[in-house]
Amino acid sequence: MHSNSTHYEAALLGLGAMGAALARAALAGGRRVIVWNRTAARAEPLVGAGATLAASAAAAVEAAAVVIVCVTDYAATLSLLADIDLRGKTLVQLSTGTPQEARELAAWAATRGAHYLDGAILAVPSQIGGENATILASGSEVAYAAAEPLLRTTAAVRFVGSGFGTAAALDLGVLSTLFGALLGFYQGARVIEAEQLPVDGLGAMLVAVMPAIGEMIRNDAEAIHHSRYAAPESSLEICWRSMELLTRQAAEAAIDASFARFAAGQFYRGVAAGFGDESPAAMIKVLRAASAQKGAGA
Repeated sequence: MHSNSTHYEAALLGLGAMGAALARAALAGGRRVIVWNRTAARAEPLVGAGATLAASAAAAVEAAAVVIVCVTDYAATLSLLADIDLRGKTLVQLSTGTPQEARELAAWAATRGAHYLDGAILAVPSQIGGENATILASGSEVAYAAAEPLLRTTAAVRFVGSGFGTAAALDLGVLSTLFGALLGFYQGARVIEAEQLPVDGLGAMLVAVMPAIGEMIRNDAEAIHHSRYAAPESSLEICWRSMELLTRQAAEAAIDASFARFAAGQFYRGVAAGFGDESPAAMIKVLRAASAQKGAGA
């Protein structure tokens, strides 16, 4: 079905795995949406579920006050919208990018007469519409008010401030934490395999202890925020020695030790800088010093 009706709550541009998941959740939540994708065949299941397929991206934008874009990146968004009239529209960017890209796109949207909301999805497609999905949003409060009713059908939505780059910064902070943890998990999986134990048992145990791990991370965040590194429950030196232990185990079991060596090396930088008796959060001082040195050499 093709339509240029103006009675849609939102236009969703981009129907990859994530975009399609967002559209499905919005439809399941009873929302009226019009969709568009370069490959129209991807929209067929959504049309069957009640979505309207636009003949073009411009037609989709024309048909709704709220325009949600979920494509590869910010450059793809700019290319997609370059020749489309956005005056009076609420533009919601859910593609992944950097804080600077978010600010640049916000400035561009302003020149086009649009209210801009930058968003970051903290979930994989299969989690959209469920209790574990979160969308961070920052930028125009006017845009947030317009988009929030539909967005909340897809995930829990958190408005994190008026700074256009805030959601992207938090997203990258989460991704850094996530992928660092995943590399550690894969090393741990090899430790478990080397002992001929079931890896799914490690996964189940990690789920059980995740609240404690989350509390440790929150405590470190508080320590960094308030510059409180003294009298830790577990010191930076203990972290270094734990990673040295992981390196030794890798040698004993003849498994790859690249992650263990990297982690040990990072923590040793803190010990060598004289922070061994402080909280592991004191590593932030090492990273800050490295940034200062790069700046001085620029």
